[in-house]
Amino acid sequence: MRTEYKVVPAPEKARKQRGLKGAALFARSVEELMNEMAADGWTYLRADTLPQEERAGLTNKTTVYRNLLVFQRVVDGSRDESLADEIELEADADETPDEVGDSDDADEADNDSDEEVTNLWKTDDATPKPLVAKRQGQGVDL
Repeated sequence: MRTEYKVVPAPEKARKQRGLKGAALFARSVEELMNEMAADGWTYLRADTLPQEERAGLTNKTTVYRNLLVFQRVVDGSRDESLADEIELEADADETPDEVGDSDDADEADNDSDEEVTNLWKTDDATPKPLVAKRQGQGVDL
């Protein structure tokens, strides 16, 4: 038996209802959300409050706490089998047949490109070059 979870944000504002005010109005909007999820087969599990860092301006970060409702449902075995079949089909499609031709030519091309890269870094000069350009005569004060 496998379960899956769904996390949705808890309502921050209550939906308008005639004749309800305050806590009763907010409870009614949470109740509606939970009934919508139950109609889709989700069972309420718990409510969580988790921190999230958000950017405030260009360089500042602030921590905002989000209220989340966690739902779960049991995934039936037939769906598990169909998912396993899909995964096997995708794995079979990803496999490519062996290419026809000599693989030695490809290996030689790889070796040539490696030699070119290593040759780029070899220098005949034993003295290292300066990392900073000379600034004499350029009118730059350091």
